[in-house]
Amino acid sequence: MIVSNIGVDPGFSAIYTSNSAMHTAFVQVGLKPGHGTGSYEYMALVKNRMLDEMPELSPYFSSGSLIDAVLNLGLAAPIDVQVGGSNLRVSYAATLDLARQIKQIPGVADTYIPQDLDYPSLRLEVDRTRAGELGLTEKEVVQNVITALTSNQMVAPNVWIDPKNNNNYFLNVQYPEHQIRNLFDLRSIPLHGVGLKHPTRLDMVSNITHFEAPTEVDHYQIRRVLDIYVRPLGEDLGSIAGKIDGLLSRTKLPAGVNVTARGMVEGMRASFRSFALGLTLSVVLLYLILVAQFRSFVDPFIILLAFPPGLSGVLLTLWLTGTTLNVMSLMGVVMLAGITMSDSILIVEFAHHLRREGMAVREAVATASRVRLRPILMTSLATIIGLLPMALKLGEGSESYAPLARSLIGGLTLSMLLTVFSVPAGFLLAYRRDTRLAEN
Repeated sequence: MIVSNIGVDPGFSAIYTSNSAMHTAFVQVGLKPGHGTGSYEYMALVKNRMLDEMPELSPYFSSGSLIDAVLNLGLAAPIDVQVGGSNLRVSYAATLDLARQIKQIPGVADTYIPQDLDYPSLRLEVDRTRAGELGLTEKEVVQNVITALTSNQMVAPNVWIDPKNNNNYFLNVQYPEHQIRNLFDLRSIPLHGVGLKHPTRLDMVSNITHFEAPTEVDHYQIRRVLDIYVRPLGEDLGSIAGKIDGLLSRTKLPAGVNVTARGMVEGMRASFRSFALGLTLSVVLLYLILVAQFRSFVDPFIILLAFPPGLSGVLLTLWLTGTTLNVMSLMGVVMLAGITMSDSILIVEFAHHLRREGMAVREAVATASRVRLRPILMTSLATIIGLLPMALKLGEGSESYAPLARSLIGGLTLSMLLTVFSVPAGFLLAYRRDTRLAEN
């Protein structure tokens, strides 16, 4: 299904369009269920055809996903470079220069500036003195112009209510279609007012001039901004955002102009900062709990030896599969920490149990590793096999969870292979000279 929205309609439907002027449009495409070709592949095909057949257009593509819209914080692009300043002309020149440089960054698919500053417009200046002499106010002049050009609409519940369903209906006051065709017709608009006995013409109380106006004026935190929408070719927002930050740091901006990057990349960076803080606190809390449980400051360090190999497996798997380090893969790291720690606890706790029974350190840790190897393999393999369909993107919606599954699979695989060596080695190094439990 294809839905095209071209230009700006003067009615209420303009509320539901992102078009800023008559020369802008957006086309929404809904693919059929069960399609074999991905959305991004279709985007590339359509973009190449448009560059060949309609080079005069400036296209920008997006997935149109509700999830992307939420992650973008309501913005139209995953990376929205906002240029703010009090002088729109100076800000627009800086925006054009930045967009040109950003487009040359490897990995950037599209750049687009939704605002234009040269939209042909008319300025209506009301002569308040003359209008007051005729018995008109500025508000009445504007209301007459609105009625003539785009119709004037109001809610009047007491005008007409449908007796069948008791719905209130809009009351529309509208000129006949195509009555205003040129500037002469505009100047000839008759004006009516409460204090005006006979109608007069618009050109009797106003002056109409041509000028170029912005198609839209956007604000962020009160400050006027211009946007550069940036769409990456793949899923790697971090590297592109880093290159854009480097570009901004090297670019000398005009006085009074500042640049910020918003969109999905803003949420991604905030999530990474929160994750780093949360992971650090969780490791510290886990260490303190283990200290209380084992009544030792050494055993928690031995247990934590299983986490670095697992983290190495995560990074290696993400690199081999071309998966980015995102929020979902970081969630996999958190889950991996819990699973690997439980495997280490099995070995350390059982080794201490054997030592309390009088077994030597080397023999105790070797026996604990051999006995606990089977449950470690069973739990790890069951988790890995269960996550394989998700990692292979089998089934609808699995693309979003594939990074989580891949990070878990890679981390568990390497941790499973190395935990039975690193944890016993650490235990042996820590307790090889301690013979108190064996003597008791």
